[in-house]
Amino acid sequence: MIYFDNAATGGFKPDTVVTAATAALKYAANPGRSGHKLSLACLERVYSCRKLLCEFFGGYSYDRVIFTKNCSEALNIAILGEIKAGDRVVTTVAEHNSVLRPLEFLKTRGVKVDYAPLGDNGDIDMNLLVSLVNERTKAVIITLASNVTGTSPDIKFLRANIPEKCLLICDGAQACGHTEINMKQSGIDALAVAGHKGMLGIQGSGALLFSERFNPSPVMFGGTGSESNNLNMPDFYPDRLESGTLSAPAIASLGEGALLLRENMRQYSAAVSAMTEFLCGELGSLKGVRLYSKPNPFGITAFALDNMQSELAAYELSEQYGICVRGGLHCAPLMHKALGSEGLIRASVSPFNSLNECKTFIAAVKEISSR
Repeated sequence: MIYFDNAATGGFKPDTVVTAATAALKYAANPGRSGHKLSLACLERVYSCRKLLCEFFGGYSYDRVIFTKNCSEALNIAILGEIKAGDRVVTTVAEHNSVLRPLEFLKTRGVKVDYAPLGDNGDIDMNLLVSLVNERTKAVIITLASNVTGTSPDIKFLRANIPEKCLLICDGAQACGHTEINMKQSGIDALAVAGHKGMLGIQGSGALLFSERFNPSPVMFGGTGSESNNLNMPDFYPDRLESGTLSAPAIASLGEGALLLRENMRQYSAAVSAMTEFLCGELGSLKGVRLYSKPNPFGITAFALDNMQSELAAYELSEQYGICVRGGLHCAPLMHKALGSEGLIRASVSPFNSLNECKTFIAAVKEISSR
């Protein structure tokens, strides 16, 4: 089986990541809920992962690293916790439903949302995006890498050309772990992280990192292990946003993934970029294939076949060739509308795939397209 669906979830987990998650399962305790040694040891591991992520992403402070079960939850906390009735937001048509659906809900609560289109080259039109932002804009919400095509915006250009007081909220689901991200240097106020993709962690891991001027209200309420006599959520972070028992195994795996990336990300990124460039070059030359991606460091290559729906092509690649890809709209309907697509095949590689697997994939697509 060739696994080319890493943009959905990473198909291979390094041994150290699996070991960390397994150890946390085997010696389980509730971090921050009790005073015994095992609970305190678990709490210390959670704290060390919090610190590691803050340093890894150039974050602002350890207490403003919130653990979530995925990137969608992180984005919901950032958007629903910070954007209020009467606010104005600018986003793009390249966004995932994890951004679009919370904003669609907020539109019913009096939030105004403007969408920046794609340019002629299929990238986000950054100049038009900037023109939509004014002094009344509360936040710009933007993906660091499209989950459909792998296109990515110039975040430093964006930050330099919007009002200083405008918040910058970034969806890092497809970018985190593939390229260096420094929140302070880029002026990012909130970064949503998927732990189970480029960050190499297991499913159920994610995080939200945010600056001192970003102060989201809770969207979930419950026990925190602190201020138990208070019927309201604590007014300090991270407790204010972390209700309920944290997933210590998921957090431990995310921490181990970050450690691996800290040492190997340049090597991993070079491998992913080389494979993606190869796939784009080969697919772009095949008759009956329409390519929608350009070489990118995120491992994403999207294309369509003239003679077959994307879902059917993905099914045939799986059943006849043992190759896992994704077909369809990829939870990004406005992006497909902007591209004029009714669904695309997405092949997404990881550092643990190989060029030989890419060649096998190209041969399979060639056979299918020739029919």
